[in-house]
Amino acid sequence: MLVFVLIDPVFFNFLDNQPTLFLCIFIFTILVGLGFAYNWYGDMLAVISLLNSLSGIAAAFAGLLLLNNVLIVAGSLVGASGLILTVIMAKAMNRTIGNILFVGYASSSSSTASGKDQGEVKPINTEDAFLILENASSVLIVPGYGMAVAQAQHVVRELGELMEENGTNVKYGIHPVAGRMPGHMNVLLAEANVSYDLLLEPEDINPAMDTYDVAIVIGANDVVNPSATEEPGSPIYGMPIIEVHNAKTVFVLKRSMSSGFAGVQNPLFFKDNTRMLFGDAKESISGVVSEFKD
Repeated sequence: MLVFVLIDPVFFNFLDNQPTLFLCIFIFTILVGLGFAYNWYGDMLAVISLLNSLSGIAAAFAGLLLLNNVLIVAGSLVGASGLILTVIMAKAMNRTIGNILFVGYASSSSSTASGKDQGEVKPINTEDAFLILENASSVLIVPGYGMAVAQAQHVVRELGELMEENGTNVKYGIHPVAGRMPGHMNVLLAEANVSYDLLLEPEDINPAMDTYDVAIVIGANDVVNPSATEEPGSPIYGMPIIEVHNAKTVFVLKRSMSSGFAGVQNPLFFKDNTRMLFGDAKESISGVVSEFKD
């Protein structure tokens, strides 16, 4: 609408004399945007990247209209980089941009994985978790949005350092679409001063996953869901994941048994080698840290 107003000053003058009409158009635009964004909620990473791209394209068009070279160049760079990032995010979710915009996770499959009984979970407490970690020679930490919500990145780094002092090889598995924006987990761990050399991507981790004694999943769900590789009918089937289920032992830190954005149950929670540590991630990890210090 902004471009149209800039092109046609007559329309601008008309709206200037019709504040009610302008307000109605503005409200309608907001409602349409909210409606589309609601359908894309589970794909918010790709949507944010696409929004950045479109904002850059809009700035470039504004530069063309205003004959401003700086706007043209800056807008083109933002638009191109945003589009490239959108493609990367879509590839990481095994989705196409068209599928993200017009289909959504909920409509992509009629999988019944979330509704069937998959067994019983095996809860664990911080004391037992400490005993296992104390004797582990290699540990993989997989952070997710739950770590961001609990603001647990600093205690996660502290736990990693304590395990390293104990002789454990510690790595961090970072999925490209973990969190709520591209690079979310990288930013949080960088804030906590975790060495970038310790951060690994799925393609580097998965081939050696069976060598890890323990994989600690902190608030991640869909990015570690085995349904992506084991259930062809699942909405997330084909999406690259961090295959923590192949580790010898898996700790999953969650507040509850709720599903992820894809809306499907995670079979990882019910596997024989998985232990669930329920509660706030920061409090749970702090409890394990205290055990190491005692």
